[in-house]
Amino acid sequence: MTLGATDGKFILEDAHEAMSLLGKHDETLKTLERIFGVTIAVRGNELVFNGAPDQVDKVSRVLQDLQGLLRLGNNITPRDVKYAAKLARDNEEVTLSDLASDVIQVTARGKQVRPKTLGQKRYVDAIRRSGIVFAIGPAGTGKTYLAMAMAIAALKSKEVNRIVLTRPAVEAGERLGFLPGDLQDKVDPYLRPLYDAIYDILGAEIFQKYMEKGIIEVAPLAYMRGRTLDDSFIILDEAQNTTHEQMKMFLTRLGFGSKAVVTGDLTQIDLPRRKFSGLEEVQAILRGIDGIEFIYLTDQDVVRHELVQKVIRAYEKFEGERALE
Repeated sequence: MTLGATDGKFILEDAHEAMSLLGKHDETLKTLERIFGVTIAVRGNELVFNGAPDQVDKVSRVLQDLQGLLRLGNNITPRDVKYAAKLARDNEEVTLSDLASDVIQVTARGKQVRPKTLGQKRYVDAIRRSGIVFAIGPAGTGKTYLAMAMAIAALKSKEVNRIVLTRPAVEAGERLGFLPGDLQDKVDPYLRPLYDAIYDILGAEIFQKYMEKGIIEVAPLAYMRGRTLDDSFIILDEAQNTTHEQMKMFLTRLGFGSKAVVTGDLTQIDLPRRKFSGLEEVQAILRGIDGIEFIYLTDQDVVRHELVQKVIRAYEKFEGERALE
């Protein structure tokens, strides 16, 4: 035993729970030992760990959190172990099982849609309480998908009567005339990610029915001009490619009983050099106004392949160094 160290114990319910919690080749235990600098031994249905008192407490919290996740019917992944450890290490009040309990929607294939990170939880809670929410962050952080799930939940609970999905098309200039086909053919390539997300949640049949009845509307941002949208959940996607004028136009479409979510990634602005991003400007213009919230997601909120986090960090480092040259 290390000088100044203390022991901790954790009881496993049965062999099945032990197998699920410990991971393949005890990978969970090895990860916790590495992160918290403790030693963990399996003795029958008990885990015994030894280390600095504060680290032993955190290991105990992580194991309780992962056990709670299991008992909610979830499988434990290596990412879950690392993220539960991060929450404990940062002394966050929210646990992984808290996140798992916040089910927003169940997809057509029976998959639960819920926040998977603390940042995503803050985002979802902001949508619940505020009229306009801006979600700014890199790709893979669930900005659009979670907004879509919240919109469908609001529609099903009759908080709104319709969902309006929009995004700027063709580098925010929306010059669609040269493309072949009718209006739908012209805008489909730019709106396809919105279709994909809502199709995944609702399924083909309900999605088509809602589109035909006008309960769900998908349109380029240019077609929002001159309208007032009452009792609607409105999502503006790829907002980094809006101009000052487009952002102002969109935000003034909000009618009675409506809610707006604006999503964007400020590292992927496609506007011409002389144009300022409406999403960049709006942070200074609207900050501090009651009923409007800005949520910033980071690489820690990426829920795609773990390599996506590494790619984002590498680009941030490269771009930061280039800016100093």
